[in-house]
Amino acid sequence: MRSLWTKAGVVGSVSMAFGSMWWSQKKTEPDQVSSTSADKNPSSPYELKLVQVLFRHGARTPLKSIPDVMEVQWVPTLLDPPPHTHIDYVVTDLEGGPKPPAPVEDSYRKNVLTGGTFPGQLTTVGMQQLYELGKRLRGKYIEESHFLNSAFSPAEVYIRSTNIVRTIESAKCLVAGLFQQKQKEIVSILTTEAESEILYPNYHGCKVLKILGSHRWAESSTLPDIAADLQSIQSALGIAAHQHVDFILIRDDMVARETHGLPCPAVLDTWRNTVEQRAVDMICHVYEPSKRENLQLCVGPLLHTLLSNIDEKLNDTSSEPNRKLFLYSAHDTTLIPCLMAFGVFDMRWPPYAADITLELHQHRQTKEAFVKVSYIGQDQLIQGCSGVYCPLEEFKQALSAYSLSSELYHSLCNNTEGLTKP
Repeated sequence: MRSLWTKAGVVGSVSMAFGSMWWSQKKTEPDQVSSTSADKNPSSPYELKLVQVLFRHGARTPLKSIPDVMEVQWVPTLLDPPPHTHIDYVVTDLEGGPKPPAPVEDSYRKNVLTGGTFPGQLTTVGMQQLYELGKRLRGKYIEESHFLNSAFSPAEVYIRSTNIVRTIESAKCLVAGLFQQKQKEIVSILTTEAESEILYPNYHGCKVLKILGSHRWAESSTLPDIAADLQSIQSALGIAAHQHVDFILIRDDMVARETHGLPCPAVLDTWRNTVEQRAVDMICHVYEPSKRENLQLCVGPLLHTLLSNIDEKLNDTSSEPNRKLFLYSAHDTTLIPCLMAFGVFDMRWPPYAADITLELHQHRQTKEAFVKVSYIGQDQLIQGCSGVYCPLEEFKQALSAYSLSSELYHSLCNNTEGLTKP
């Protein structure tokens, strides 16, 4: 197995677990300046060629309620879609065929929260958050720089989502905000089957990731400092000792309640900072950011896809030569390992509707290519890059330890030699 890691250019290992997704790493100081559009200025030396946006879904119902704690009513009216988020759209597989089965979504719908809604569902608040993200992108890429046409065109815009209702609906709402419900054709949102998903760390599709992640996940709540705080908060909240809770579950429910103006136990006010910090500490342990093998397995294929989109644009080898925008609707557990790979994770859980935006620019005179990355509207200085406008070769080198082709990804995922199954 070691030879495979060497072939991948790997130096270490990061771990993950939990059926859907979660993570973290040390902060590298980003260049905290507002993201600006050089291309709206004709005198700018840079010409914008391609934009790729990877974003978290909007606010949702919790994945699970904290046990033994005062219940709140997650009623169906919290999920009513605002009229301005409506568009004509269809969900297909990656080839345009029927929508694949959705086992993750099916698992949510086996449970019902108090009030009558399912866990993990996009709410009206979340729909509006994505609509606002779309409006922000509209301001930059349509109104300021005129990079995109003002109406949706499938030749220009590609949309892919995980096969989960909240991310599909989030993509729809972003597109509604971006194009103000103007569309020349029906919007296609592409998804894939769970086994081959690359828009989150795929524990079901990658045997090695499942084995490595399961151990770290089980261990994360037993670390002395985390375990002591967890015992204290369980006691403060009146949660029975036999109930299984952890800081990520507590944080998830707490943030969902607060975002929708629903009551939290008063005792959580004094525990807020601890809950936030310990949730990140758990993820840091699960993904073990000092090593890289698991981080590769979490986002390697996605990073490879982002780089391939850049190469195809520059080399004019894309099957859609007029494509200018790729939209990827995903999760916090997609953004965190990507931020880790970029060396800019700030030790804070990504908020609902957070986005990582990659812009491909080309120098008008020299034709040299540059990549500019922003996170929630702030330009980032990527680790290994000499500037915010990162020369493409530097950017590729910075990601070379993490990016994985599909073939190498599958080779690594299936090579369980020497690993102990949980």
